[in-house]
Formats: sequence, C-alpha cells, structure tokens
Amino acid sequence: MLERAARADAAGARPWVLAVSAAGFALIAVLIGADAASDWSSGGGRSHLVVELVVMVLALGGTGALWGQLLSVRSRARLLARDLGEARADAARWKGEAQELLRGLGAAIDRQFERWKLSPAEGEVALLLLKGLSHKEVAELRQTSERTVRQQALALYRKAGLSGRAELAAFFLEDLLLPERRTSDRAP
Repeated sequence: MLERAARADAAGARPWVLAVSAAGFALIAVLIGADAASDWSSGGGRSHLVVELVVMVLALGGTGALWGQLLSVRSRARLLARDLGEARADAARWKGEAQELLRGLGAAIDRQFERWKLSPAEGEVALLLLKGLSHKEVAELRQTSERTVRQQALALYRKAGLSGRAELAAFFLEDLLLPERRTSDRAP
C-alpha cells in the first residue's frame, strides 16, 4: 500500500494525471497540425497559420514537459519503492536481532528476580513497573487493589535492596545504555 502511495505521489503529481494530460496535449497538437495543413492547402492566411503553428508548438512543448515529468515521477517512485524495500528489510533484521536480545534480557531479569527471591506476584508487579505502568494500571491489569500493588512493590524493593521504581529500572537498564562517544571520536 505504501509503495503504491509512494509511486502515486512521488513528485506531488499522480502519474495517470500526467499521462492523460500529455496525451491531451499531443492530441491538441495533432488536431491543430491537421487544421494548419488543411488551412495551408486551401490557401489560408499567413497570420492564421502562424498562430496555429505557435499553438501546435506550445502543445508539443506541453506534451514533452509532461512526458518528462511523468518519467521523473516513475523514476522517483522506483527509487522510493527500492528504499522502502531496503528499510523493511532493515526493520525485519533489527526486529530479529532485538528479539534475541530481549529474550536474553528477559531471562536475565527472571534470574535476578529468583536471586531476590520474589514471589510470582511480586515478579509480575516488578515487570509491569519496569514497563512503565503506574500502580493503578498494574492493579487494574492484575485485577487487584492499588493498595495490594503498593505493598507488593514495597516488598520487592525491600528484597532487592532498592529504594523505589527508579532504582529498579536503573538496576536493569544502567548497563544497557552505552556511554556517549567523546566528541573527538566522532566522524567530521
């Protein structure tokens, strides 16, 4: 669907509109040329023939301009479709790589929860808090009271030796964030 839209709107014009317009200009040029030839053979006036020839040349110019624009739009559409295909392939590759990393992270988080001796409920609350849910959202999702969630959160913080949600998130995310490269290491 995106590829079709990219082809259609590559240069702000739809290819079929350009093709129909170019064909219209070509038809006008042919009809005016036929009329000019008819006028010439019947001895028409020079000024009338000059006007018809100028209009015919303008119609041919319009045909050429529109045809050139159509070719440009098609070329851009091909490039956009190729780029879109490459972007989709990159996204699929990244998603695959990320899935492997996320499975590893999930396993590491589970092992840490076991080390902290969290109950299954505390572990579930911890995961939901790591995902950024509020106590109220966790309570609604787990179909329990917000007070229960708060107590489970306090118990997991105590077992983990952490002071709260920020330290819980930092515990797992701190080593995932790469340090920013020094300015001297950056490419110009």
